[in-house]
Amino acid sequence: MTNPSDPGLDAIMSERRQLINLAYRLLGSLADAEDVVQETYTRWYAMSREQQEAIESPGAWLTRVAGRICLDQLGSARARRERYVGEWIPEPLPDRAEWPGDDPADRVTLDESVNMAFLVVLESMTPAERVAFILHDVFRYPFAEVAEIVGRSPAACRKLASSARHRIDAGRVPVAPVARQAGIVREFKQAWEAKDIDALITLLDPDATGVADGGGVVSAVLRPIEGAVRLARYALGIADRAPDMTLLERTVNGRPGLVAQQDGVTVMVVAFDVVGDRISHIWAVRNPDKLRPWTTTHLTNPDAASSDG
Repeated sequence: MTNPSDPGLDAIMSERRQLINLAYRLLGSLADAEDVVQETYTRWYAMSREQQEAIESPGAWLTRVAGRICLDQLGSARARRERYVGEWIPEPLPDRAEWPGDDPADRVTLDESVNMAFLVVLESMTPAERVAFILHDVFRYPFAEVAEIVGRSPAACRKLASSARHRIDAGRVPVAPVARQAGIVREFKQAWEAKDIDALITLLDPDATGVADGGGVVSAVLRPIEGAVRLARYALGIADRAPDMTLLERTVNGRPGLVAQQDGVTVMVVAFDVVGDRISHIWAVRNPDKLRPWTTTHLTNPDAASSDG
């Protein structure tokens, strides 16, 4: 909310959405992104009015501070994830129409830089590579500004971004149009509900991989499942153990996905990577700490917005 009596405050708070978008892409966690933005504003308001007024571009200052906090967090996150129970998957995000709360400044823009396949590749990068790449290639910051955040020379940051870009390009494959993705995910949902293993296998690439994230809080397979047959059998095992599970078609990180509910409570969010006419990757997030954005009442209505938004 803006304050007509304090245009300076308006200018500062108008940066919130940009900071949330940056921090989520850097950290893969909405909760951590919100913490980073809160800390960034805390540091701004800890300064005196004179110190604030001496800053030529408050927006650039906020971005530098948020970027440095994220860089520090990425370093410590590696150690935390080594202790994480099972596989770590980035926190999934709902479609903007189903976002909890009324403040658009808290919403992450859903583009190709937040789809699950992209975020998973980012996880393979060093913290410096990730920050340099996201700031330059996604947010279009010049390397001179990136260097101030990363603490290296512009030339070094250029090399970091180039290395990250090669990783992205190496994993990039032609993606099916959104409407086709939605159709394949719908067929997968129907086959899963019908417990039709042959249909599931047909929809999966022979080398498809499935990853689940329970975080040690709820049960989930601890290692990736490889191969269409094993993945289909695992999906049917879930259906057998949870006969009352309801599947809803929803947008997950900007692409068609599924939400599983039991007794009206979201218990799993599933993201897909569809290549051609087959599903190549499935990411199933079951850790309830990562499902907070999905607890809105919008998701309990099967007639709510469809998966293609």
